[in-house]
Amino acid sequence: RMDQALLLVRNELGPRLLLATRAGPCHRCLYQFLAFVPPSNGSLREPGTVAVMVDSQHPLTLLLNSSVGDGILCKIQYHFGEFGNYSLVVKSLNTSAQTVSCDLVINEGPINSYLPILFAFLIYMGILAILVVGRLFMKVDPVRNWVYKKLNLRETDRPINSELGSPNTTDAVSSDPTPRLWSTASRRRLRSLDTFRGLSLIIMVFVNYGGGKYWFFKHESWNGKLHLSPAPTSRFVFIMGTSIALALGSMLRRGASKRRVLGKILWRSFLLILLGIIVVNPNYCLGPLSWDNLRIPGVLQRLGFSYLVVAALELLFTRAGADSGTVETPCPALKDILPYWPQWIFILMLEVIWLCLTFLLPVPGCPRGYLGPGGIGDFGNYPNCTGGAAGYIDRLLLGENHIYQHPSSNVIYRTTMPYDPEGILGTINTIVMAFLGLQAGKILLLYKDQHKQIMSRFVIWGIGMGIISAILTKCSKEEGFIPINKNLWSISYVTTMSCFAFILLLLMYYLVDVKKLWSGAPFFYPGMNSILVYIGHGVFENYFPFKWKMRDSQSHAEHLAQNLTATTLWVIISYGLYRKKIFWKI
Repeated sequence: RMDQALLLVRNELGPRLLLATRAGPCHRCLYQFLAFVPPSNGSLREPGTVAVMVDSQHPLTLLLNSSVGDGILCKIQYHFGEFGNYSLVVKSLNTSAQTVSCDLVINEGPINSYLPILFAFLIYMGILAILVVGRLFMKVDPVRNWVYKKLNLRETDRPINSELGSPNTTDAVSSDPTPRLWSTASRRRLRSLDTFRGLSLIIMVFVNYGGGKYWFFKHESWNGKLHLSPAPTSRFVFIMGTSIALALGSMLRRGASKRRVLGKILWRSFLLILLGIIVVNPNYCLGPLSWDNLRIPGVLQRLGFSYLVVAALELLFTRAGADSGTVETPCPALKDILPYWPQWIFILMLEVIWLCLTFLLPVPGCPRGYLGPGGIGDFGNYPNCTGGAAGYIDRLLLGENHIYQHPSSNVIYRTTMPYDPEGILGTINTIVMAFLGLQAGKILLLYKDQHKQIMSRFVIWGIGMGIISAILTKCSKEEGFIPINKNLWSISYVTTMSCFAFILLLLMYYLVDVKKLWSGAPFFYPGMNSILVYIGHGVFENYFPFKWKMRDSQSHAEHLAQNLTATTLWVIISYGLYRKKIFWKI
């Protein structure tokens, strides 16, 4: 099967052997029994053999023990290749000394399962090259006139990539759960923010569709490495906070009362949470859904609640002139922080609550402050402690049947407890992430049109978040004070992803809005219709042309082609909606 290899174990020794395995990323895990290897038939000189399937996604440690004694005969670390055929020959080198040899032999080489990614990359680069060359030709007057004549287009019908216009300002107030953004000076949208949002959204769609079934496009089982999958959600939260700063300031400057703005905030939050509950639960095509198994948490629910808290916080403590830099501060270098000290106190109090609940809340059957995955992790001592306090709070308040039943931790750590990565406790740090995005929006407002100041502040904040992450994690995957963990939305995860978000926003701001070297296409278009694309991709996930029956379901190439096609279709749909000036408003 996909992501597996065949291993034939040949036992030329007398006693029966026990074969166990442990995945490389599994931290402090128990070895898992794989197979018994029968003894050799001494009279017929035939070795005992057994064939097993082994995982090819991660490096494995194979352990061979004799059933007659407790000694370890062999311990081999190896990364098997997909669809490879291997033999492990166990034999005695010296009968008197009882020296055992374990030799791993490749019978049939594995395939290169990463070639489809290379082919897909080349195809998209080819399409990009064609578009770039076409645009260069369109700048030549005779070529442009000939094309317009053949296609019966008017001179004013320019390619969408050359447009800098946007929907009118009324759309900026209510067109998206992350309200639309406008520069107060030029009244034009900051295209870099929509591009940032669109990039995050498209990666999110691709990962949700399966990411070609590659392990590095999936969520990390627990602590550690930042794969592609967690990044888009966190960046989406970050840019939502940036949007709040710009949109609320724009509405208040146009004379909207705080009461009216609060009403809009409450309504948007309610709709996001409601849509989230509908989207994350099975649709009617899969049969009736029991209220007893309704999943309550989800991505949109978390976005809606985080939006409510951060937007209300900004609205409650906003000060006249603060976003324009006219408020005097004792330290001009901190003018994007000091005028907003009540907000910072509130956020720090939230973080204290997260720390206290995470490390001080007693959890039955679990050590206090436990941050592990449970299951076979930590040598199997806490199998039912998945997520520690975070998992306990969700199971206590929401019930086991109303949270996610198949967490990423059950793949490697063999966990059996339900755990929701969008649970209650992690929402606190999602609010912190959105607030850091709000800080980026304040920088854009305070230093409007001062490009060097804006970019230098982004660099400072990015470096600052990176330093905090290094301290919290001790620059290690497992040994830090608070490891990076997307399932828990740990504070180190928030600071790390905020570091990346500030730097990425800096690059996009420079390329798109400062130097105008890039229009933001194609990510700009889904960024303009983010709520429609996100909900649409979930609703139509199992419908043609987003999904079809495969000839070979055990092929990364077919899965990758299907997932990329579906993701590209949503980019095309968002482009068409942009051309028709259709934007879904909430």
